[in-house]
Amino acid sequence: MTIVDNAVYVQGARTEQPESLDRTYELLRKCGGMAWIGLYRPDKDEIASVAEEFGLHPLAVEDTVSAHQRPKLERYGDQLFVVLHPARYIDETEKVEFGEVHVFCGPDFVVTIRHAESPNLSVVRRRLESAPALLDLGAEAVLYAILDQVVDEYEPVVKGLENDIDEIDDQLFDGDPDVSRRIYELSREVIEFQRATHPLVAMIEALGRGSEKYNVDLELRRNLRDVLDHAIRITERVDSFRATLQNALSVHTTLVGQRQNDEMRAMTQVSLEQNEQVKRISSWGAILFAPTLIAGVYGMNFDHMPELHWRFGYPAAVTTMLVASCVLYLVFRRQKWL
Repeated sequence: MTIVDNAVYVQGARTEQPESLDRTYELLRKCGGMAWIGLYRPDKDEIASVAEEFGLHPLAVEDTVSAHQRPKLERYGDQLFVVLHPARYIDETEKVEFGEVHVFCGPDFVVTIRHAESPNLSVVRRRLESAPALLDLGAEAVLYAILDQVVDEYEPVVKGLENDIDEIDDQLFDGDPDVSRRIYELSREVIEFQRATHPLVAMIEALGRGSEKYNVDLELRRNLRDVLDHAIRITERVDSFRATLQNALSVHTTLVGQRQNDEMRAMTQVSLEQNEQVKRISSWGAILFAPTLIAGVYGMNFDHMPELHWRFGYPAAVTTMLVASCVLYLVFRRQKWL
């Protein structure tokens, strides 16, 4: 359903609930008061109808049709055009979901256009309808209540992100290989959250500066200042989240480097031990090679081999084997291969 709620208010009380936009326009011209039209993802024809009836500025209408606008506050004469980026934290997926809501405010009308599920404007409407004196202050009161709701809905998001960052602190020292990916994802969410919250402070301050010029009620100005204080606190906390995540990424990089260095040292130690073993094996192989060579030569049994018929041939061969082995052993021992 495109038209979520549609009502005409006189002196802060709902007097009519028209079934169509045309009927709303007719009642507004006939009875006066203020119309509050709530639309959810309207088509171009519905936006064009509202724009024609209330004389909305073409640039603001173009932004509403295209959507995907940055948070901003623009004034066109006695009309205000506000773009807000509400947010909500999804516990199941531990993700932050961002929305977009456009608000047109004029002397006798408020048009809210939501492009996502958040914020819950029905809560805002019920709150104002239960406070007719506040609602009787006009479109500025509705805008204040919407700003207050958007800022209030930021609080669970802040707590959710804070909890996620605490989990990252635990993962950093557990050696979780996915922690860098989680830090990156959280950093993106925090940056997008900053884009939603930072302009809000300047927007509320601009509303405060124009309050006297446009004769905004004093109590309403105080309420706006309260929303401003809340918004400033949230932006400061979000800024601290970004700094914390940057520090976490630095710590993660340091820990990864330390683990790699430890692994390299361990591999180097293993390599050194292997080299020592190779030296020992090579040394003993060389020592055994000398007698094997001599035995191999005399084991060929050639006919013309004088040593085979020499009386001292066998003792001489054995002695040569022993001497060669001992010499090689001493040499390798001196070289600390054995």
